[in-house]
Amino acid sequence: MTRKKLTLIAEFFYLTLGTVLLTAGVYFFKIPNGFSTGGVSGIATIFGKLFKNPYLTPGSIITILNVSLLIVGFFLVGKSFGIKTVYSSLLFSGLSMILEKFIPLEAPVTDQPFLELVYAIVLTALGSAILFNCSASSGGTDIVAMILKKYTSLDTGKALLCTDFIIAFSSFFVFNIETGLFSMMGLFAKAFVIDSVIENMNLCKYFTIVTDKPKEIADFIMNELHHGVTEVDAVGGFTNTEKTVLLTVCRRTEGVRLRKYAKEVDPKSFIIVANTSEIIGRGFRAI
Repeated sequence: MTRKKLTLIAEFFYLTLGTVLLTAGVYFFKIPNGFSTGGVSGIATIFGKLFKNPYLTPGSIITILNVSLLIVGFFLVGKSFGIKTVYSSLLFSGLSMILEKFIPLEAPVTDQPFLELVYAIVLTALGSAILFNCSASSGGTDIVAMILKKYTSLDTGKALLCTDFIIAFSSFFVFNIETGLFSMMGLFAKAFVIDSVIENMNLCKYFTIVTDKPKEIADFIMNELHHGVTEVDAVGGFTNTEKTVLLTVCRRTEGVRLRKYAKEVDPKSFIIVANTSEIIGRGFRAI
């Protein structure tokens, strides 16, 4: 099997994992409690409460909205939202309907709404972060964002935040004050959790190594860690001696090896290690 096929399989594995986590958070924790934190699932939660119809369940509403938005997006935006988003969107819809059929829920899983809100936020945020990291999404309002971006001058981020705010605020009237407050809390917490998860998934170590033995350390970086390294000639301001500064970026596990090796080769080396999550270039992320 070629490397390209393995990469494709791995990518769709992560897409499936992210969608499953997202669906679990929505179905088991958001919908039963009425947590309407925006998006298609928030609309489905509201409509599911308003229209108590056995044929118009939250799962079927999610499917109708997602399929409709995919069709509209295809005609108005074109194919730019990609096969990954189509796959995740349809899988999200399908899993929601399957769970409704085989694991019907008449009430929340527990009697602890705050605990369920935590799981609703963590699971959906983790699932969404995995999808975003694969350059995909679960569809829904993300397709609306693409349409707004193409045909209007609106700030799509602010427009979608306002839309999600209206959906979350509606839960005050559709459910009750407590559910409304939980929904509003979940709306704002979700954004922070998604950003945090994405940053941690892509976290790398940026090394600045001031050393007298640059060749040994540079060879280790290139031959053992298989990363590039930049060498800069420098002069120590305090000692007034010539030094070499090595600049490189590596994964977290590789960072432990590099730090240990550099200190073994040159105990007097000066090492600065910083966290970074946005590395664009060969061996890391494409633009």
